[in-house]
Amino acid sequence: MDPDLTTVDSVSSGVSVLTDRLGQLEGLVVAFSGGADSAFLLAAAVRVLGPDQVVAATAVSDSLATWERAPAGEFAAGLGVRHLWPTTHEIERDGYRANAGNRCYFCKAELLDVLAPTAADLGWPVATGTNADDAVAGFRPGIRAAAERGALTPLRDAGLTKAQIREQSRRWGLPTWDKPAAACLSSRIAYGITITPANLARVDRAESSVRAAWLAAVPLTDLRVRDLGEDRARVEVDRQALAVLDDSLRGQVVAAVGAAGFDEVEVRAFRSGSMNDALRGQTPL
Repeated sequence: MDPDLTTVDSVSSGVSVLTDRLGQLEGLVVAFSGGADSAFLLAAAVRVLGPDQVVAATAVSDSLATWERAPAGEFAAGLGVRHLWPTTHEIERDGYRANAGNRCYFCKAELLDVLAPTAADLGWPVATGTNADDAVAGFRPGIRAAAERGALTPLRDAGLTKAQIREQSRRWGLPTWDKPAAACLSSRIAYGITITPANLARVDRAESSVRAAWLAAVPLTDLRVRDLGEDRARVEVDRQALAVLDDSLRGQVVAAVGAAGFDEVEVRAFRSGSMNDALRGQTPL
């Protein structure tokens, strides 16, 4: 049994706190990535405030995977909220392009800076989907950028963990309750490699092609195509999917990644945050 879900009350209590906090607001702009956490926050805000008092904002840039966009739009439309698609230009920030360990700081700073005028016009705060696990996860420079800009973190403040958010999402019938984590495309680029529109697009093409090939054989939960530099790529998929990898499927995967511009391809089991191994020993921002 997951320690976060030992009792129904542990989930219900957190949701009650969340409801109370949201109820103190006149309205809310939710930084909506389409992931399980921000989707849950958006749904909770609609339940408490009503759809007319909630705005979903999904940033569009080269780092947003193309296959993520339609599901995000469908989810927000299902809730009846106004859905904004602001263009963000994080790639114009030197710190973001440099792709050091603090890259996420500049990404989140760009997002909050872009959303600030809309929030000011509405007179509502901006909230992110940061949860209680994120607050103790260690290296999360994006959280600092959001805090500096006054973004609210209702899920974290209510003490809701990822497991609890998924459980309550399941109870509410949200399609995102079991959605795998899907970080931005920049997270696939090894630290130290300059982020460019070209290498983001290459990863996006490779991942879309691999997804199509693998889904023809078996359901796929987690997938990452990691750009390791020097035209080398590492494809990571969940272990259940990896178990069906035969010579034929491997050939399709290698061909798909090669067509995107990678010369060397390895395939292995998915491990969340594997690119962060290079950051061991660094001081969180």
